[in-house]
Amino acid sequence: MLKQSTALAAVILAATAVAAEARDQIRIVGSSTVFPFSTAVAEEFGKTSGFKTPIVESTGTGGGMKLFCGGVGVDHPDITNASRVIKESEVKLCAENDVAEIVEVKIGFDGIVIANARASGQIDITLQQVFLALAKEVPVGGQLVANPFKTWSDIDGSLPDVAIEVLGPPPTSGSRDAFVELAMEGGCKGLPEIDALKESDEKRHKGVCQTIREDGAFVEAGENDNLIIQKLEANPDAFGVFGYSFLDQNLDRLQGSMIAGVEPTFEAIAAGDYPVSRSLYFYVKKAHLGVVPGIAEFVAEFTSDKAMGEEGYLAGKGLIPLPADVLDAVRSTASTMTPLAM
Repeated sequence: MLKQSTALAAVILAATAVAAEARDQIRIVGSSTVFPFSTAVAEEFGKTSGFKTPIVESTGTGGGMKLFCGGVGVDHPDITNASRVIKESEVKLCAENDVAEIVEVKIGFDGIVIANARASGQIDITLQQVFLALAKEVPVGGQLVANPFKTWSDIDGSLPDVAIEVLGPPPTSGSRDAFVELAMEGGCKGLPEIDALKESDEKRHKGVCQTIREDGAFVEAGENDNLIIQKLEANPDAFGVFGYSFLDQNLDRLQGSMIAGVEPTFEAIAAGDYPVSRSLYFYVKKAHLGVVPGIAEFVAEFTSDKAMGEEGYLAGKGLIPLPADVLDAVRSTASTMTPLAM
């Protein structure tokens, strides 16, 4: 099957040979969180390599995967950025469209932050309180009910007596996936009614832990993090959800909330102390190597010490670097373009 898929990919690429000559720029799509890192590498690559600067688009992780897995050939992206691991369903979609060999490159770590405007006070909140503020259903009086909490102080008197309004990423975003997995699911643990549900109805348990309320307390703000800043400054009572790297670039305007007493800092995320942290990736379509010029060289630039090392220029943009031994393993996979086991 793999041989057939590879052969078909070769036929498709051969059929688009003329178009391939016309496309002399790498095309990259995907995560808005990885976007600034990928853009920084693309700009450096364009200045120093002799190849054209790659085109980088911020489409969200889910949207990027759909584009990336759409097929082989110059009409489809070469690389997609992701703020989570590729899903089984996306691997299946790729395979259905003859994208048979995918190279996974882990680039570092990021944290999911809950931040507000600097004009407001900083809060310290637990994951359980985050869940109770934003879940569609919560336990009240021993029963699961539609979320009745209107203000933060309804959940805990120590929290601000202001309406719950959180601006967050849409379902297509890897940041949304990470927030649901790390914050929402993490916060629903330890609630007796929900823990009991896991034993009796695992599917229902998963739905309760993962489903965000739809009554206006959580506002899908799209993939434009800069727009979220404007809205947070316009409403000092509101909070936003996005990656640490974006907070780090806007510390003059935003402040991160503490989670269980831990501030979202470079050091806390690198040490694994901050509770809501994740790994970041990009994925390469191996069939495009040698067809679109510069892909291998771009990957080499991205995984170099100059970029991804502890003192690399991506750390200056907020990326939490990989440990040296992990980076060596990543660089080995990237240099040999070893595909994922599909």
